[in-house]
Parts: sequence; structure tokens; C-alpha cells
Amino acid sequence: MNFIFIEGLRVDAWVGIHSRERVAPQTVEFDLSLGVPEAATLHDNIADTIDYAAVVEYIRAELAGRHFNLLETLGEFVAGLLCEKFAAPWVRIRLAKLGAIKGVRRLGVCIQRGKPESGAPGGMEGEE
Repeated sequence: MNFIFIEGLRVDAWVGIHSRERVAPQTVEFDLSLGVPEAATLHDNIADTIDYAAVVEYIRAELAGRHFNLLETLGEFVAGLLCEKFAAPWVRIRLAKLGAIKGVRRLGVCIQRGKPESGAPGGMEGEE
């Protein structure tokens, strides 16, 4: 299986349980890895892969009008979008709120869905 990645995607999202989090969107940063069909490397045709520009645009549009209490729920929602809308057979998402707690640069969750056939990309901190 081949993979594409999108790192450092920043999206303004409505997420949180505290009153201060309900008055304005927060910046959430995503690192995404998506499994893509091998046909993408064979045919050199965008129709055979996942269009990462379309992924970015779709995530931004979908999150603009939704509120999530938990970052975990927001991550599951995005994982579902990638699997369903873009037919990704495998996804790994790392998402983090930036500056949500004083003295903490980022806090977040990692979510993985599907099974990579082989050679899943690494590179996410805290994983072996």
C-alpha cells in the first residue's frame, strides 16, 4: 500500500466543553496519513489516488459549521470522512489544540482506522 500525508494542516474548529471554548473557534492542527491504491503510481492519474487539495478543502468546509465537545469525537468524524468520502482504506490522524492550556504548546489525540497492507508510515511522535 502507498501512502500520502498532509502535515501541519491548521483548521479553525469549534471544539471544547468549557464556556471559553464555545465563544470562538480554536485552531486545530492535523497531521494526516492516508493509504492510497497502488494504481496511483502505475497510471499517473489523479483519478487513481486521493486528491490532497480536495481533502484539505473538504475538512475545512465540514468543520466550519459543526461543534464537537471532545477532540476525540472531532478526530473520529474526520477519520470517517476520509474513509467514506475519499475511500481511504487506512488513515492515521494526529490532531492537536494549539495553546489550549497555559504552558502547553499542543495537546491532542491520535486515531488510526483500517489496516495497512504493509509498510505503514511512521513519524508520529510517541509511536514505535
